[in-house]
Amino acid sequence: MQLQHSNTNFPSIHTEIILLCDGVNSPANMGSLLRVADSFGVQKVIFGGVLANIKSPRLRRTARSTYQWVVIEDNIKTIEALTIYKEKGFFPVALEITQESISIQQSNFLHLKKILLVIGDESTGVSSLVLENCNQHNHITMFGKNSSMNVSQAASIALYEITKQKINAS
Repeated sequence: MQLQHSNTNFPSIHTEIILLCDGVNSPANMGSLLRVADSFGVQKVIFGGVLANIKSPRLRRTARSTYQWVVIEDNIKTIEALTIYKEKGFFPVALEITQESISIQQSNFLHLKKILLVIGDESTGVSSLVLENCNQHNHITMFGKNSSMNVSQAASIALYEITKQKINAS
């Protein structure tokens, strides 16, 4: 028998991870990111450079009600949010393929207490200015011909790897 939300017994965790979205503006992706953030106990989702339209039917459909309890911050410049959270002790990790990036699967996140996971819009990625201000660049190793994937899928993989390491170390 398939279990429903009301009869699962997954543990509830709270992580010191904030998801900072650089220019992500598609309602479908925004809704998916809220759902993913809830799944991995993310503290907050920040939509940098974008005003999140929580009334969007597409966002609501993909978010599956998580927009009601996931903390959202929007309408702030991404670089400003990055600066604010760095000052609060968050370690900014950009999820982007760069010359300096290393595979997320080969990274060690155990020493990082507070993580600011920075993701970019599917078309433009994480902006150069934001990348310059991130302490670490990670990518997801890809095995096909394409070098990118949907932003919410990429965020899911990154959050899974980060939380897996932290949970396994506890």
